[in-house]
Amino acid sequence: MGDYLKGKVAIVTGSGQGIGRAIAKALAAQGCKVVTNNRAPWDGVIPIDEEKFSKISKEMQEWAMQEYPKYYGDAERTAADIIAAGGEAVACYGDISDFETGKKLVDTAIEKWGHIDIVVNIAAAFGFSPVEKMPRSMWDRVNTVKPTGYFYVIRHAVQHMIDQKWGRIINCASPAWTGGILRQCEYCASNAGVVGMTWGLADELKEYGITANTFAPAAKTRASVDMEIYNNMEKEESNTIGGAPEISYEGTEAPENFANFIAWLAGDDAADVTGQVFMTMGKFIGRYSKPAIEGAMLADGAAWTLEEAAQKAENLFKPMPAPPSGKK
Repeated sequence: MGDYLKGKVAIVTGSGQGIGRAIAKALAAQGCKVVTNNRAPWDGVIPIDEEKFSKISKEMQEWAMQEYPKYYGDAERTAADIIAAGGEAVACYGDISDFETGKKLVDTAIEKWGHIDIVVNIAAAFGFSPVEKMPRSMWDRVNTVKPTGYFYVIRHAVQHMIDQKWGRIINCASPAWTGGILRQCEYCASNAGVVGMTWGLADELKEYGITANTFAPAAKTRASVDMEIYNNMEKEESNTIGGAPEISYEGTEAPENFANFIAWLAGDDAADVTGQVFMTMGKFIGRYSKPAIEGAMLADGAAWTLEEAAQKAENLFKPMPAPPSGKK
């Protein structure tokens, strides 16, 4: 066990399996006490979408049933693994899209250990659908988890961080926050919302010694199996624009490979790192730049006319000139 996060208390939403589970265990391995979380206990039964399974081969069905058990679990299992390794953890079930679950998670940390220092939001929902066929239920389900559910947890935790003048907020987005070839505009919106919210938090909370950062992972999880099934289904349209898979199952690395980077972000050494968005994929860590205006045009009169806009629009796609240096 390390001591980089010794004495700290963290909430890790969505830590019953996958990325959340890997990060909860990485934090605990550095001495952090962890409240683990997912929606509900797992009963050991792997839910099967009969409609999707009916559209894949028998060999694909057998493969999926071999792979799925690797990625299922719940908050109690994660907590038990942490305790077995010599750490401290407690499970707290609840759907973070419910405002009261955010309070319940924070109350659990305070009652168990007296304070809350770190919030790592990883819980998520997603789906695939062409926008013209997307049901409202898919949009609502995805966007009420994040960014809305993330806000609920942060909302209940942040006053404690302000009072103690120390805190770490780390929110999970996805490379989909910039768009992409997958047919899932609801997920793109969800993750872009996470990034925007985190940028706002970073500016607002910096004076209190609280950092806020985002990571956008690509990792092998239960969703990776779902995607392989979808890629191999007999269906009218592909889940990707153009039909080619975005990334192969075999080419996707485990979340454990980058989990210690998130543990580093949660500690004192990253006190000056805030408002950043990182891509995490295996041993690769990348940092996104913030959007900036790169082209501009200016109306000659008080307001744009259609004709002038058409005439000058090409200026929007030209690099902005460098500011004058002041030198002759």
